[in-house]
Amino acid sequence: QVQLVESGGGLVEPGESLKLTCTASGFRFSSYPMNWYRQAPGREREWIAGISPTGINPNYATSVEGRFTISRDNSKSAVYLQMDKMKLDDTAIYICYAPQRGLWGQGTQVTVSS
Repeated sequence: QVQLVESGGGLVEPGESLKLTCTASGFRFSSYPMNWYRQAPGREREWIAGISPTGINPNYATSVEGRFTISRDNSKSAVYLQMDKMKLDDTAIYICYAPQRGLWGQGTQVTVSS
C-alpha cells in the first residue's frame, strides 16, 4: 500500500523539543524528495521544510529555520523533523508530503502550551 504515516506528535512546553517521523511504504522512497508541512487551526497549510532524495541541501521556511531540522534515512524509508526551541505558534498538525507522488500523510498533532 502506497502511504505516508507520521508519528511522534504530542504536547510540549515552549522551549522544549520534539521529533517527528514519517514512514513511507509502497514506493521507492530513496528516489523522491520529501517535504514537511503544517496546518494550524484557521490557517493555510504552510510548507516548512524540504529535503532531496540524497538528503543534501535541506531547505526551510523562515518561520522554522535555525530551530527545525529535516533529515532522512533511506534504509528505513523515513523522513524526520527535529523541532527545537519550540514556540506556541508551532502548534499545528504536521504532515509529510511526497510532491512527485502527490502523496500526503494523515498528519500528527503537535501542541505547544505552557
